[in-house]
Amino acid sequence: MRINMKWLRHPALLAPLFVAFAAGTACSSAPAKETAEIAKTSKMEETSKTAETAKTPESTKNEKIPIRVLILPKFEVGEMSGDFAGEAQLYYEKYLGEGVAEYTVRGVNESSRLYVKDGVALYLLGMGKVQAALNTWAVLSDERFDFSNAYILSTGCSGSAAGSTVMGDVCLVTAAVDYDLGHHADSRELENPASLSWFRDSDFDDEAVRRLNPELMDRVWSIIQNVPVHTTEKTRAYMRQAFPGEEWADRDPGILRGTTITSDNYWKGKYDHENCIAAVKSYGCADPFAVAEMEEIGVFKAAEKAGMLDRVISLRDSVNMDVFVHGATPESLWAEKSGSAELASEDSAESADIFETAMENNFAVGDVIIRAILDGKL
Repeated sequence: MRINMKWLRHPALLAPLFVAFAAGTACSSAPAKETAEIAKTSKMEETSKTAETAKTPESTKNEKIPIRVLILPKFEVGEMSGDFAGEAQLYYEKYLGEGVAEYTVRGVNESSRLYVKDGVALYLLGMGKVQAALNTWAVLSDERFDFSNAYILSTGCSGSAAGSTVMGDVCLVTAAVDYDLGHHADSRELENPASLSWFRDSDFDDEAVRRLNPELMDRVWSIIQNVPVHTTEKTRAYMRQAFPGEEWADRDPGILRGTTITSDNYWKGKYDHENCIAAVKSYGCADPFAVAEMEEIGVFKAAEKAGMLDRVISLRDSVNMDVFVHGATPESLWAEKSGSAELASEDSAESADIFETAMENNFAVGDVIIRAILDGKL
């Protein structure tokens, strides 16, 4: 996701991800003299390791709950249903909603819940690579659930790569590059200020890029490439005026394949844009730089440690551009006003009014994928 939230802080290092997460809750002791209560409490303690906020018939202490699809959005604007939709709400309303079971998972987001119903699970990961990785691992390592046959659908919004991607597009991500691994310089200190300010370091090569299963990507592409997605008149005009005479910009949104750049830094600008193009080419990714966001490399690495990287699918809808347009500057966008509320506004300087439509576009594509998984057709 590329939402500029004031509470997000750039972490110094990606913390060690893979620790054991206990899921049990303690039960109080019964008075010693009340034998019946002691027996009752003892039984509660035996099952407390698997007891949860919401109990369902399928949740027993001896059986793992099978998950077919794990949906991983990054944030929600308001409630999980019934108001302005962020990344999670449309998925929640369609596949979870009434009758959903809620489980507490020990991760970074202690207030988040794992929502489970009929083989579909959803968890809000939070923002940035560290939270995304830790929370993904927390869910996948929770012994109450069986992910052995599950697919992961990592979903969220992103910034468009100028020159190819328009606001409203939905990108099937085939690889993620970690933009923070390498060397960055302030362009004012370069010998040639117009040259690239990102430098590849081969010491980071093993960790800097993750590629998704190409056979799975081809199967997913075959069922989503013609899914209709939409735009607004205001957004079309916004793109046309921002890039006058550019054929790539003056079009309706569609479905595309591409590489994402993941960075904890919410960057924007033509110099970083050129850096990202160079990084994707440098690592030999199969598809070009298409979108930029803040979590996918963390999700992919956690899934890899769980033995599930070959079953990860990533969808990113675009809600803004990766360069400054319409006379915007860093100061005008971020010095005084920022955050998801501004980006989701119908008068946003960054996103015009595409946010709501982009969420609908993402869900239209993701819904096709989920139904194919549940029907055994993927």
